[in-house]
Amino acid sequence: MENTIRIMGFLNFPVSLAYIILLFLTVSAFIPPRKHLVLKVLAVALLDPFAEMVIFFGDPVNMMGALAIFLVYIILFHQGTPLQKATAVLIFYPIVISVNYLQQNLFGELFVFLSNAPSDTMAWSVETRFFSAAIWLGSQVCRLLFWIGAYLFARRYKKQIQSAPVGKRLALIADAVMLIASVAVFTTQIFVAEYEYITYPLCAVVIVTGFCGIALVAWMSDSEQTAREMEHMRIQHNYYLEKTKSEERVRSLYHDMKNHLLVLEGQSTDAAKQMARELRAQIADYEDYVHTGSPFLDIILRDKAEKARENHIAFSAAVDFGGMDFIEPLDISTLFGNGIDNALEASEKLSEECRVILVKAGRVQNFFSLLIENNCLQENQDINTGNARGRTTKGDDFLHGFGISNMKKAAEKYGGQMTARCENGKFTLKVLIPIP
Repeated sequence: MENTIRIMGFLNFPVSLAYIILLFLTVSAFIPPRKHLVLKVLAVALLDPFAEMVIFFGDPVNMMGALAIFLVYIILFHQGTPLQKATAVLIFYPIVISVNYLQQNLFGELFVFLSNAPSDTMAWSVETRFFSAAIWLGSQVCRLLFWIGAYLFARRYKKQIQSAPVGKRLALIADAVMLIASVAVFTTQIFVAEYEYITYPLCAVVIVTGFCGIALVAWMSDSEQTAREMEHMRIQHNYYLEKTKSEERVRSLYHDMKNHLLVLEGQSTDAAKQMARELRAQIADYEDYVHTGSPFLDIILRDKAEKARENHIAFSAAVDFGGMDFIEPLDISTLFGNGIDNALEASEKLSEECRVILVKAGRVQNFFSLLIENNCLQENQDINTGNARGRTTKGDDFLHGFGISNMKKAAEKYGGQMTARCENGKFTLKVLIPIP
């Protein structure tokens, strides 16, 4: 039995280490750690005294010490603004304190209740020591299982939280909510001196509040992302509306100008004829204007074609948008504008002879089909169509990185779907929407 006790004591170490690593990963899912591997190892080492802090009933010293250690740990080993770090402390500190307190007190009371062990540990029998070691190992395993669940929960919200941290106002709201949990832990454990069991349901509530805090920050982050995306699309939409008005004015003049120049070319001197031919060449782009059936889409394609021409990119568009009035202009801008913008950006990274973009769209049986193809760098072949952030190298990664995901949302809005893949150096984006 002595050997079994020693084995259980030895097992506490790997279980405890696994718990500390899980705590580090859980916190890192909320606020990113510093990237250097040495700093990550040091972070786990410094996290140990906080993670293993034993919290007893009415124990302000250890509670304050744990807060100080965790605060220093977050400041030194995690990225982010002071407000983001404060949010992480206010969320995870009460959870860790509550879990450690419940582990220490609940399992301690369980041991006393089941073993009737004397208060003097020197008087314990081998059987009592064995039971004590088993209870403690069991408590360690239970805590480990809890943090496995906590990590899986936090990981679900990692992309939402870290892709676009919440602004100051929303962060302050989240901090105010989480501060209530921290104050509750402090005041109850320190000032409620008579009835220890009162703190148990409070600790459970604090833990649940902490998880709600993670979900709340993720929801706030997602809301801010959506608001910024909508503002970006609104600006883009207004831009194309203005372009539509300008193009209509120019096109209304085109036919008259063309006829006047033909007359001038037939009646004037050689110099005048040459000038007329040059002027006709300059407005020839309107001769080849793409007519899709949607004036709004015509402007988008013309605008993108001009950008392609400026960057020496071969741009070809065959689009029939007739009968597709059910797709709103804002979604037209999202589907075509973002898709072609991504193709233009990818093409700019290639040599000129490889810069080719093909756009095809129209009715295929009972579906509206959109196909955008362009050559791309081979390393961009793995595309996550749910988020698709790996495809961009722009400085404004926030707005551009959501281009494909916005297209996916726009397609799904009409019951359709979007797929994207890169094979053999060619990126293919397809949208299929059922026609009502």
